[in-house]
Amino acid sequence: MKKIAVFTSGGDAPGMNACIRAVVRTAIFHGIEVYGITYGYDGMIAGNIKKMQSHSVSNIIQRGGTILKSARSEEFMTKEGRKKAYDQLKALEIDGIVAIGGDGTFTGAKVFFEEFGIPTVGCPGTIDNDIYGTDYTIGFDTAVNTALEAIDKIRDTAAAHDRIFFVEVMGRDSGYIAVECGIGGGAEFVMVPETETDLKKVVKSLKNLRKSKSSSIIVVAEGDEEGNAEVIMDQVKNKVNDEDKEFKVTTLGHIQRGGNPTARDRVLASRCGMAAVDGLISGQSNCMAGVVNGDVIYTSFEDCIGKTKPIKGDHLKLIEILSI
Repeated sequence: MKKIAVFTSGGDAPGMNACIRAVVRTAIFHGIEVYGITYGYDGMIAGNIKKMQSHSVSNIIQRGGTILKSARSEEFMTKEGRKKAYDQLKALEIDGIVAIGGDGTFTGAKVFFEEFGIPTVGCPGTIDNDIYGTDYTIGFDTAVNTALEAIDKIRDTAAAHDRIFFVEVMGRDSGYIAVECGIGGGAEFVMVPETETDLKKVVKSLKNLRKSKSSSIIVVAEGDEEGNAEVIMDQVKNKVNDEDKEFKVTTLGHIQRGGNPTARDRVLASRCGMAAVDGLISGQSNCMAGVVNGDVIYTSFEDCIGKTKPIKGDHLKLIEILSI
């Protein structure tokens, strides 16, 4: 292993820069040349590949986003596009790749390895925390804390005006952000894609809560089967049928992707970045470096992509109990 390349792909996540930094400096520590690929798989195809030094990653551990940029590549989904990417890497004699991203990134890396055999180790970079093979993903903790800060402020204004707020957080296929924000923010209800939302129960509970609470917070993951926060609010409002009660919606959106990563995300990203390089050196390939129960483990891309990571039932039960 003499030369490796690193790239970020898919949705950006706070902590990706910390991961890039760890990859670059671990590689240099072991005497390996390291190259950065800008704009993900698109950049790989176009040959946007530059050698990196230790100073290339100075003063980035605290920054959100990714200095290597990110993009989704339709061309890489084709065999011709992947062949172009392979030719660019071989021209520079790249021996291995570190891919920082989520399901889509790992799916592409798996196919690329099967076709061309360049060893690849992934790092779990996504705010959704929906990747099997790691307890937490890079960016999740920051996203939760960003959303929680907003929910705390919404709680203040909700209480001041006796309003019911529906707060929409990210999570198209995963409700991890919604659940942790719900617990940490004292939400009365949390709606997630993993469980079926019972709107009748929500309406009944809201009517009962009016006797003891003047305001309520309902956290909605954007991928809930009943729709987004606006759609759900309209349904609940019509069924509650209380002209004296105000209903409001706040969609937090991409604010959850930005901002300085928390200490937890910086440490996780650094551990995964180092483990990815160590894995390549020791012969690991077509897998992801994650942290489970405090230990670094390697999980095949096939399992990362194919297996689900369910939300713990006691988390959902905790919200129900603490909301009374």
